[in-house]
Amino acid sequence: MAYETIDVVVDGPIATLTLNRPERLNAFDLRMSDEIVDAIGRVQSDAGLRVLIITGAGRAFCAGGDVRTPGEIGAERTPMEARDWLKRLGQRLPLALQQLEKPVIAAINGVAAGGGLDLACACDLRIASETATFISVFARIGLFPGTGGCWFLPRLVGIERACELIWTGESIGAHEALRIGLVGRVVPPEQLLPTARELAARLARAAPLAVRLAKNAIYRGLQQDLATHLDWAATAETITLTSEDHREGLAAQREKRPPLFRGR
Repeated sequence: MAYETIDVVVDGPIATLTLNRPERLNAFDLRMSDEIVDAIGRVQSDAGLRVLIITGAGRAFCAGGDVRTPGEIGAERTPMEARDWLKRLGQRLPLALQQLEKPVIAAINGVAAGGGLDLACACDLRIASETATFISVFARIGLFPGTGGCWFLPRLVGIERACELIWTGESIGAHEALRIGLVGRVVPPEQLLPTARELAARLARAAPLAVRLAKNAIYRGLQQDLATHLDWAATAETITLTSEDHREGLAAQREKRPPLFRGR
C-alpha cells in the first residue's frame, strides 16, 4: 500500500497505519483523510488482516484537521461548500472506523488534539505513551467539534467530564486520561508500539467471525433498546454457533491445543 501522507505496514494479520506528516504534527488535510479512508477500506477487504493499529510519526499522534494548509479552507467558501469540505475532511474517518469490522487500536504517541483526539476516540482501544496529551481544542479557536467528539467523549468519560473537556479546551496528560477512562493503558514511550502489537497479536488469534459480530453488536447496542439488541444478537449467535470457527474452538479445547480460526 503506497501513500503520500501515511505509511501502512503489514505484518501477518496486523496492519499498522502511521500518520506521516510530522512537520504538521500529523494534522490531516484532504489528501491524508482520503488516504486513511482508503487504507481502512483495504484492511476491511483483506481477509488476511485481522487488526489495525493507528499511530503517528514524530512527536504527535494527530493535531486534527489542518485548517492552515493553503487552499484547504477559506472565507470564500459558501456554507454548503464548507459543510461538504468538513464532511470529507474529518467526518468520514470515524464512520469508516466504526464500519470496519475488525478491531482498531490507537497507539497514541504524542499530542492528540481536536480532530486527532476524536480520531483516537473513534478507535476501539487506546494505548497512550506517558508523553501523550489530549485536548479538545475547538472551543479555543471558536469551532465546534464536528469530527465526532460530542458523540465519542460522553460515551468514554461520561457527560460531565466530556462537557468540561469540550467547553474549556483543557489539556490533560496520559495518566489523567487513564484515570477518567479516555485510554485503557499508559506505557513508557519505548513500550508503546510493542504493547500495541502484543495486544493486536492476541486479538488476531481470536475467532475473527465472532470478533466482527461482537464489534457490530457493541456499537449497534449504543443506539438500541435491549429487546431490539437481543433480537439482533440471536442472529449473530446463530451465525457463530453454526460456524467452522466454533467447531474448531471446541476441537482445540478437547485436544488441548491452540485453535486455528479461519473466520468461517
